[in-house]
Amino acid sequence: QVQVVESGGGSVQAGGSLRLACVVSGRFFSNYVMGWFRQAPGKEREFVAAISWAGTTTYYGDAVTGRFAISRDNSKNTVFLQMDSLKPEDTAVYYCAAKGGALDSDDRFERVYDYWGQGTQVTVSS
Repeated sequence: QVQVVESGGGSVQAGGSLRLACVVSGRFFSNYVMGWFRQAPGKEREFVAAISWAGTTTYYGDAVTGRFAISRDNSKNTVFLQMDSLKPEDTAVYYCAAKGGALDSDDRFERVYDYWGQGTQVTVSS
């Protein structure tokens, strides 16, 4: 059974940084495309970033391009989300997700992911 566990959330002032981590249990982490999504109160879940199994290709949502960076360490079954220049509108619960197969444009959509974490809260104050 695959388990996905996020960490690293917290409270920060606008302009600050946070680094989220997501650990995936199981032997096949290096085969998974990994994604980050977020959901703010009263809003739908939103795509943040995705990374290919080798870490060579990444996609970002329009709202975070240039400020966030996704990376992975397959030796540690871990994917990271470095969040810089945070804004109050980045406040949300951030979710990590995993799927098999290759990275493609559909990976912006939560429906293609097989495994999800419970989420970690990020709060940015002005």
